[in-house]
Amino acid sequence: MHTLFWCGVLLFYTYFFGFDSTNFNYVLSFSLFLMPITIVTTYILIYKIIPEYLLTKRYFRFGLYSLYTFIISAYLIVVSAFYGLIYLSDFQYANMAPISRNILFIGTAVYLIVIVVSAFKLLKLNLTHAEKTKKLETKILETQLKLKEQELNYLKMQIHPHFLFNTLNTMYGYALKKADETPEMILKLSNLLDYLLYQLDKPFVLLTDEINYIKDYIELEKMRFNNTLDIDFKCGHIQESAKIAPMLLLTFVENSFKHGRLKNGLLNVKINLSCKVETISFSIENTCSKSENTNKGIGLQNIKKRLDLLYKDNYQLKFNDAETIFKVNLELKQS
Repeated sequence: MHTLFWCGVLLFYTYFFGFDSTNFNYVLSFSLFLMPITIVTTYILIYKIIPEYLLTKRYFRFGLYSLYTFIISAYLIVVSAFYGLIYLSDFQYANMAPISRNILFIGTAVYLIVIVVSAFKLLKLNLTHAEKTKKLETKILETQLKLKEQELNYLKMQIHPHFLFNTLNTMYGYALKKADETPEMILKLSNLLDYLLYQLDKPFVLLTDEINYIKDYIELEKMRFNNTLDIDFKCGHIQESAKIAPMLLLTFVENSFKHGRLKNGLLNVKINLSCKVETISFSIENTCSKSENTNKGIGLQNIKKRLDLLYKDNYQLKFNDAETIFKVNLELKQS
């Protein structure tokens, strides 16, 4: 490719300096004399000065070495004019090709090639840099995505291990007493584990499935708390097509049981869930003790991280920690 290009430059010189001249041998010899000057000047610029100084933003050295290159090449261009006058024309000014008599025209021809090649080199370097940058950005995004997926999976794994242990302990107690509720508890726990194993890996599930899961969870907690639990779970205007991240709401429900405290012999929990065209509204409140720092639990910290990963700026989460009531309000915008 380089050889073909410089052959093309030689043809250009021959045509350019042969304008209004019939001495082909003079024009060809003069053009051949200019070729090394043009080639060396061009290669020094595109392979040394531009990559090492311009692209690395060492502008002072770029300007300094460019000036040196210009001075030396300009000197050689002047030499080429004397070469044409002395060696090719035998000191006969009239025998010179008309254009080769003017140093300005000779310099224009040489630096035109240098500028065109340098511009092409810069364009090529920019395209290469842009391609590398794009590949690097893609790798960074892929790495960030993998890290977010790993973090999300890690958060999912921490959702409710203590609930499983508590439920198993309760079932063990029921089994020892051979209580009639034991089979029902096993069935509901089986449904919960099925949901946990097969739905948790999905990014989003139907809101109706999440509601059924919460209901099974509440029924298990009712069995565990016996007559010390007063819970009110209201759902209104739930759209069949509405989706949500799996087990997102359960953390709040679970937190109310874990950190809630009995008041007058009862743990009161109120849950309201409604759905609009683009918004899911969820609120939950439970009786608590002021000394219990409910809004600093690991569960709620994890749910904040999950919301940031899954919904970013498309949610509002508010806590209201009163003297004896802890309340959570969550607004989710559906994409």
